[in-house]
Amino acid sequence: MSRLIQLILASASPRRRELLAQAGYEFEVAPAHIDESRGAHEDPSAYVVRLALEKAQAIYAQHPDAVVLGADTTVVLNGEVLNKPENLAEAERMLRALSGHTHQVHTGIAVVARDVERTHVETTDVIFRAITEEELAAYLATGDSLDKAGAYGIQGYAARWIPRIEGDYFNVMGLPVAATVRLLAM
Repeated sequence: MSRLIQLILASASPRRRELLAQAGYEFEVAPAHIDESRGAHEDPSAYVVRLALEKAQAIYAQHPDAVVLGADTTVVLNGEVLNKPENLAEAERMLRALSGHTHQVHTGIAVVARDVERTHVETTDVIFRAITEEELAAYLATGDSLDKAGAYGIQGYAARWIPRIEGDYFNVMGLPVAATVRLLAM
């Protein structure tokens, strides 16, 4: 990608950074620090799009000559939003709820540049098989569940519980690559 226009990723996520680099982009990282509270009746898809846009807008305000990409991901099970767990007990509760069920992963992406604001939401259905007590204990012991929405990462240990998905695999990792490329090209 040409360096004529600076691209900034408004996210601290190492997975997003990795995926954007794999897609061939050169960029800088500037995490946005915004209030990520969800409105009382805010739809999960609208919620992640709003957060992605607010992150991109916040960084764009500091870098008005750049193109800024914001993203936010959440896991939804039967209408309940499962963000990053605050502790192992919450992670365990989330994983027990996901066990044996299908849930949705929503990622909102937003591009903000001079006179441009574009957004998109990608949704992927993730099918979990039942998690055994031994698997749950082993995974929780790794501490890996604490920095991920829904308390798991598809690319790690939890992959053993996911026999199939319907939708974009990279969306579940936190950045739907094909949709991001389309949004940046518009």
